[in-house]
Amino acid sequence: MDSQPQRAPAPPSPEAGAFFLDVDGTLLGIAATPDAVTVEPAVGELLSRLAGASGGALALISGRAIAVLDRLFAPLRLPAAGQHGAERRDADGRVHTHAIHARGLGEVRAAAAAFAAGNPGVALEDKGLSLAVHFRQAPAAEPALRALLEDAVAKCAGQVALQPGKMVLEVKPAGRDKGSAIAEFMREPPFRGRVPVFIGDDVTDEFGFAVVNRLGGLTVKVGEGASRARLRLADVAAVRRWLEDCLHRREARTA
Repeated sequence: MDSQPQRAPAPPSPEAGAFFLDVDGTLLGIAATPDAVTVEPAVGELLSRLAGASGGALALISGRAIAVLDRLFAPLRLPAAGQHGAERRDADGRVHTHAIHARGLGEVRAAAAAFAAGNPGVALEDKGLSLAVHFRQAPAAEPALRALLEDAVAKCAGQVALQPGKMVLEVKPAGRDKGSAIAEFMREPPFRGRVPVFIGDDVTDEFGFAVVNRLGGLTVKVGEGASRARLRLADVAAVRRWLEDCLHRREARTA
């Protein structure tokens, strides 16, 4: 991975771009727990304006479930990929879900729940099609937790996969990731034929960066660290300014 992405230049025109945005760490700051995250009204307004300016070619690409994204950004209901691509709502509102290995995921869930019960600060989040085990409040538990989940996932015959993130380990259907979700959006209107733009901050976003790079789009890493992304923005505030600049340039042209 490129360890030195360039600072992001001026954003593309909304009329030409297909915008794919990670949520936590990109649009919203990281909180101590997933439930502690709040959405400022200005963020919802920004997304609404960008969705309108781009003709609806804007989608949220997240590890969160779509139902949770809807609650966070209400009353907005944007196209979205949730649970790392295990579920996806297209621009027409149809929801596509991918089969899970229910028995295997259930066994992983039981092992993770037992670990969380015995390790204060470790929290299991059951998203339905995937699991997330957060250890932000108990970082010393990571090695034992990772070993436990690796062993549980290995018993599932390739049906589920372990996905590391920022202070979280997730278990999701194998073969699904943010990149596969973006590729599906790009085959559909209103995204098809546009220049894809993907902004993300975490290792889970690297799958999306790889796909968008292959499609000749813009990939933007938020924060420090090695990445496949070719461009970089410093933080959540810089992301919001970059997207605002995109809209301001359009407004100046139309004026």
